[in-house]
Parts: sequence; C-alpha cells; structure tokens
Amino acid sequence: MTQLFVVHPENPQPRLISQAAQMIAEGKVVATPTDSSYALVTRLDDRAAAEALRRLRGLDERHNLTLLCRDLAEISHFAKVDNVQYRLLKLATPGPWTFILEATKQVPRRVSHPAKKTIGIRVPQNPILQSLIEHAETNLLSTTLIPEGEEDPLNDAQRIAERYKGRVAAVIDGGPCPLEPTTVIDLTTDVPAVQRLGQGDPQKIGLE
Repeated sequence: MTQLFVVHPENPQPRLISQAAQMIAEGKVVATPTDSSYALVTRLDDRAAAEALRRLRGLDERHNLTLLCRDLAEISHFAKVDNVQYRLLKLATPGPWTFILEATKQVPRRVSHPAKKTIGIRVPQNPILQSLIEHAETNLLSTTLIPEGEEDPLNDAQRIAERYKGRVAAVIDGGPCPLEPTTVIDLTTDVPAVQRLGQGDPQKIGLE
C-alpha cells in the first residue's frame, strides 16, 4: 500500500510530514517534491533501504546517490570541503544543486562511489523537503525520481502514487514542481565540472 499525503506547498502540515518521516525512520522509501522535480528518499544508515532506492531507479553502485543536508554547516560532517569549495557551496546553497564531493568516514561505503569514494551533497530550499529533513530521525539519502529507462523526471504526485503503488511507502503531494532535475557539479576535479545541467544556472555561481 502506498499512502498519499496532500500537504500545503509553502506551509506543509507537521502532522503529515511527521508520518512520512516515521516511515523513513523505519527504513521505507518515500517520494517527495524538491526544488527540482520529485525525488525518492530513505534513511542513510539502512543497507536494505539504500538497495531499495537503487532498485526503484535501476541504478548500479557507480551512480552517486545524494545526501540531503539541513544547511551548509552540516555538509562538512559528510564531505571533505576546502576553502575554495566552501565559497562555491555558500553561493549555491540552499537551492537546486547537487555537488559531488569526497565522502568522509561518516558516509557508509556502500552508498559512496566504490572507486572514487564520492557522494552527492544537496541543501534543498523546498519547504516540504526542508520540513521532512527536520522531522526525520536520521540523515536522508535521495535520488531524482526518473523512471528506469526514461530520461525525464516525474512531477505529478498522483501519477507517481499510481505508478509506484506498493513500491514506495508514501508520496508527499505538494503540487507539481519543476520537471528539470538539479544541476550536478563535480568539485573533486581541479576545475569544477558540470556533470548535468538542470535547474541551477552555473553562471549564477561563477561557472561557465
């Protein structure tokens, strides 16, 4: 069974968000709106939950999953950040960006890139996702909700609930959100590299 939580996009009801957060704490997968399309989220420290997340997207271990952080300060707990990287992160967060960084030992090896030891990091601005992070009893792992074999992300909660019925514990319906995924910037290279162009405009943070 998949529950549908209909919430206000700017002022999500704490009671409903708390119920969704409890499902995540129990190791289940939830679909939620973000700054850029819907995403699948689950708890970071649960092996089975992370594997379920990958199966739903059809991803292998080489695909960087994304860790959701509350704010800029929390990033350094999970990723190694130098002064140059920090200045760039400060310009971009919160917002529709995912940054690839070298993971710290606080990130389970099973969710970081097996060869590069990297992890995606994101500080969202979406009020629903911010509330979900606050209510969760654990750090959250996520990936853009793009169906396996397709290229475009999903942004309609009702259709997501129908398509993934019984495969995700809940869908948080906050109305439609942008169809574009986040812009992905690799900060582990000598020069920051745009891996995927999405919602975030690289020129706004000084990148070409």
